Amino acid sequence: MSALDPERIAQCILKLCAVDSTTGQEACMLPFLQELFTELGAQVQLQPVEGGRSNLLARWGKPRVLFSTHMDTVPPYFPPRREGNRLWGRGTCDAKGILATMAEALRALLADGQRDVAFLGVVGEETDSLGARLALELKDQLPEVGAVINGEPTGNTLATGQKGSLHLRLRCRGKAAHSATPEEGVNAAFPLLDWIAAIRALPLPKDPRLGPEVWNLGTLRTGRAINIVPDEGEASLFARTVPGTTFRQDVIRMRPELGEVEVIFERDPEYFPALEGFPMAQVPFGSDAHTLRHLAQNHFIVMTGPGSIRVAHTCEEHLDLAEALAGASQYVALAKMLLAKPTATEYVI
Repeated sequence: MSALDPERIAQCILKLCAVDSTTGQEACMLPFLQELFTELGAQVQLQPVEGGRSNLLARWGKPRVLFSTHMDTVPPYFPPRREGNRLWGRGTCDAKGILATMAEALRALLADGQRDVAFLGVVGEETDSLGARLALELKDQLPEVGAVINGEPTGNTLATGQKGSLHLRLRCRGKAAHSATPEEGVNAAFPLLDWIAAIRALPLPKDPRLGPEVWNLGTLRTGRAINIVPDEGEASLFARTVPGTTFRQDVIRMRPELGEVEVIFERDPEYFPALEGFPMAQVPFGSDAHTLRHLAQNHFIVMTGPGSIRVAHTCEEHLDLAEALAGASQYVALAKMLLAKPTATEYVI
């Protein structure tokens, strides 16, 4: 295998992270990426998304393996810095550090004579995944792709899959009254709070591959003023579900007489394939993988990358260069294995 250069990875990460590409500003990344992949001999194409933003597709040969990660980061932006072999800054692990390791892996693959690969950078992963959804329109240009390697900070282990997503809005209706005469009204806050308490008491399932089902009370709003009996109450719940979940049904079953449930968004959990020689681990987060897998034959996707989700989205975001180098090496090994046989599914164990 051609040598991977940790210093080149470091410089690439620092250059990428010097650009503020919080969601909505991804266009700032494009000049550097276009130059990077053009120098590697790629056919580079921009796919307009909205607001001046574009996905970026770089292709070599007739791609059979597609690398992909996202170009946006969460706010707030803070610039990169280097302390020895540790790189700090927004995006160092989620996911500009991953992008840099993919670029280094592609460089090594090309130097070793491997072709038929591609890279796809998408916008908006941190918000609405619009870039990934529109990227499906590129499928006709990638007819030979048999596998997608999606980059997310997994500590260089393959993700076992992704939990489902369920966004529920709970409402309770009441009747307003003066707070001095509460008997004249119907307080919507109390049944809503009781309902949430009942949900908190629910036993939640645990899946052997995806881990425990979890949910979060994200927002809670009741009333209009302290001297008015609340005539309405609303709560938003977000659950990360596992196969066999009954969470939605349980919430609906427990609703009070004046309660309503609105399903804002629901997506099923998914398993990802296991490959011999590559360790796997559960991941608690979501990504574009459930969408991008539709770019591959048989929806084959693996998700892996250097970095830890525990520091992503925090002011302590960082990536160790040794882990980045290991990630690039793993990407090379994965791509070579997946390119070696006609179909990626032959490697599934």
